[in-house]
Amino acid sequence: MNYIFYLLIVISIIIGAINGTLQDVINAVMSGAELSVKIALSLIGIMAFWLGIMRIAEKSGLIKLIAKIIKPVTKRLFNELPQDSPAIGDIAMNFTANAFGLANAATPFGIRAMEEMQKVNKDKTTASNSMCLFLGMNTAGFQLIPATVIAVLVGIGYKNPTEIIAPTLLVTLISFISAIILAKLGQKFFAPQIVKKEMEEDCDNKAP
Repeated sequence: MNYIFYLLIVISIIIGAINGTLQDVINAVMSGAELSVKIALSLIGIMAFWLGIMRIAEKSGLIKLIAKIIKPVTKRLFNELPQDSPAIGDIAMNFTANAFGLANAATPFGIRAMEEMQKVNKDKTTASNSMCLFLGMNTAGFQLIPATVIAVLVGIGYKNPTEIIAPTLLVTLISFISAIILAKLGQKFFAPQIVKKEMEEDCDNKAP
């Protein structure tokens, strides 16, 4: 990635020199650097505030309460896992923390959930259906409050940064549901090799 950015900068300088607009290129670089500092500072402020609010919610038990409410849904989605698997609770906590923008708290839950799913995974060299579904859900990135985007909009001086909440909620909800549907469809059409092998062995054992 560093090489790509370096190449873009060099090309911009060369083209600017050829077209006689090198001063405009330099001015754009300087103004862009100044704007990036402003955005970074505003991002630090709003992220510190929002993460502080989420930390209070976590300490007060609100996050755990919401995770407990959605736990039945989590059980239905990850029906391949044992009913008493600790991964179910970790998945619920991870999803809840991510939805409220508490990424730092979500990461340990996600790692723990993957470790628990790996314990019951029959093929240790291949991700299980539950692991793929969980990864898809995390990649979709469903968020109720897009704190980072709001912070960037505040940094560039946008007048109404909170109006991004509704579109972001809609888009991430669609991507989240799509990830679940595609993962479930993939489970039917791309069964793990170990499952296919077990089915073949069962057929051979039942054959006269």
